Amino acid sequence: MHKKIALTVLTFLASIALAACSKSPDVTANATGTTIGDTIKVGVNLELTGTVAAYGNAENNGVKLAVQEINKAGGVDGKKIELITKDNKSENTEASTAATNLAIQSQVNAMIGPATSGAVAAASLNAQKTGVPLLTPSGTQDDLTLDTVDGVKKYVFRTTFQDSFQGQVLAQYAYSNLNAKKVVLYYDNSSDYAKGIAEEFKKKYQGDIVTTATFASGDKDFQSALTKIKNLDYDAIVMPGYYTETGIITKQARDMGISVPILGPDGFNDDSFGDLAGKANTNGVYYVSGYSTKTALSAKATDFIKAYKAKYGSEPNMFAALAYDSVYMIAKAAEGAKTSIDIADNLASLKDFDGVTGTMTIDKKHNPIKTALMVAIKDGAEASADAVEIKK
Repeated sequence: MHKKIALTVLTFLASIALAACSKSPDVTANATGTTIGDTIKVGVNLELTGTVAAYGNAENNGVKLAVQEINKAGGVDGKKIELITKDNKSENTEASTAATNLAIQSQVNAMIGPATSGAVAAASLNAQKTGVPLLTPSGTQDDLTLDTVDGVKKYVFRTTFQDSFQGQVLAQYAYSNLNAKKVVLYYDNSSDYAKGIAEEFKKKYQGDIVTTATFASGDKDFQSALTKIKNLDYDAIVMPGYYTETGIITKQARDMGISVPILGPDGFNDDSFGDLAGKANTNGVYYVSGYSTKTALSAKATDFIKAYKAKYGSEPNMFAALAYDSVYMIAKAAEGAKTSIDIADNLASLKDFDGVTGTMTIDKKHNPIKTALMVAIKDGAEASADAVEIKK
């Protein structure tokens, strides 16, 4: 009797060990997708309130403009696009809930958003389980589209480039364009977004990183860290993070007499950066962007700027442009599609798509191949934009 029990226990433990060593289950196995009906239903899952609402509202503006244009022109295969919008409140749990609601309750055929990487990661499992593609305009974390089962998440895509690419752009631009041979690396250690960019910068930067310091989301007082940095010998500060903190850091740095160039990722890309930093303090600030009104990456860019200004009374930023392109990408992928799974398949094979943020092709990891820009700020506004081609 005891031997039988022992054998049973050993068999059970062995099965657990084997399960632990095996690959994660394929969550897409039972994904049935949704059927396209009289309209093409597009779910919008964006940060419309909360800490990064500036990104979500800009993207929502881009989405609405694109849908208005497409529907006015007759829709897709004669079907209008119907928007169903949810506010994820800049919270990851809300983003997950919104994705579930859109895919299951509302039966949307595709989802746009969230805007930020953490929220995309939270929402992506629902896209995978339901077979409803999620296209994030601005989620940049490298592994958002990757899966441990077959290498790529079948139903997750992005319109912007990934964090590691931004790290490479910052490294090359600082060293080659600004001739910054020695830098301070000061980044948000509470953000996977910022940490990913910082790690890639460390790998690719050819100069000397004099010192590394970190801050956290929600911090307001950076005087102590800046005091330690102030008298070191360096040519620039590289600052991966969001405008909510980096704008304040820039003001405090300039107020302390730190005048070297400050470089950051696309998280700087909002008018609020200038408001927080003080417009005069933004001189000598540069950030990575997939779009700028100062340079046309496609023939469509001029018409887009004109239409956006007519509708909203201001120039579009990168987030608005990326979301605008996202709608047109989904519309293109919906041509001839019967289900949401068809849309996902068509997104995966999208080539030479002509968007306002440039011509792009979706690669095998569901990332767009496209050109990056480094935008220079002066007096709180974009002054110029340089295309950056990464040297292999």
